[in-house]
Amino acid sequence: MQEILQEVARLDADVPSDLKEILPKGKRHPNDRPLGPLKTRGATSGIVARVTGGQYDEIARYGDCERTEVTFSVSKSYLSALAGIAWRDGLITDIDEPVRNKVDDGGFESPHNGHITWRHLLQQTSEWEGELFGLPDAIDRGRQVSGDAGSTVGGSADGVRSLKAPGEFWEYNDVRVNRLSLCLLRLFQEPLPEVLKREVMDPIGAGDTWQWHGYETSWVDVGGRQVQSVSGGAHWGGGIWINSQDHARFGALYASSGTWEGREIIPRQWIAMSMQPALLNAGYGFLWWLNHDAALSTIAPPSAFAARGAGGHEIFVWPEEQLIIVLRWCADASKAIDLVLAELGY
Repeated sequence: MQEILQEVARLDADVPSDLKEILPKGKRHPNDRPLGPLKTRGATSGIVARVTGGQYDEIARYGDCERTEVTFSVSKSYLSALAGIAWRDGLITDIDEPVRNKVDDGGFESPHNGHITWRHLLQQTSEWEGELFGLPDAIDRGRQVSGDAGSTVGGSADGVRSLKAPGEFWEYNDVRVNRLSLCLLRLFQEPLPEVLKREVMDPIGAGDTWQWHGYETSWVDVGGRQVQSVSGGAHWGGGIWINSQDHARFGALYASSGTWEGREIIPRQWIAMSMQPALLNAGYGFLWWLNHDAALSTIAPPSAFAARGAGGHEIFVWPEEQLIIVLRWCADASKAIDLVLAELGY
């Protein structure tokens, strides 16, 4: 396995140390620029792990797996987990209910936005219209991102297309993902990093080095105090910063259908719903990429799924095999996954 991992390690993403070089530079809008913190990238690293008898079991690793790294759109899948916690706790009672029934902050008052449901936000079909934290939704309209989202920072938006009705168009739009993040903050009435730590990361034994950042513009009033609404996509900086070890544990939680050492953390039913293909994009679930048409792996079945982020960050999960592969700064995640799976005998 170590020989194969050495080969995987050589698939180093073509990403500069200074991540500001790959983020937007204000060409489409004055705020289309780094709004959240960034840090220099490290070397490529990764972990292969299983869940055996309900216990997390690391098989192999390469690189510095303890280094906290920017993770870009992998942050979306952590946001999906928090939506599952909100559903578990009754803060979301029906994912097909209009969001305006639970969130009354002006973001869903228009006739257009009033039809947006939680499912729309989670599947990126909301077509939410407006400005959030100084960023108009149109800044990400027309953005071209495929199942290989980890290869770039999201492609380019080719002009401002006309909106469709909520649920009628799939689009990878980080303004709308950040709108979901703010909605969950409104539901929990406390900072999302605190909720994630208490409800997910501490129960699965994650370390204390991970962080979740928002933007300089994303401070809002919650119960009389100023709270930063965190970035769900990190398109403009911020997002989840985390090491490979904790990524692997998070992946193992999903490999086990939300159960950790016999305790249900995220409802099994929620995770099953999360991996149902969106009607408008069979390769996408609730902010997770699905192995539709072997987009993630030519070896694993369609039931496999992954959290993916720009720069080659990935948490790949094959639930039937209870297998997890974490990749950081990998130039070709699908190739790396298949190299590892072949070495494991699949």
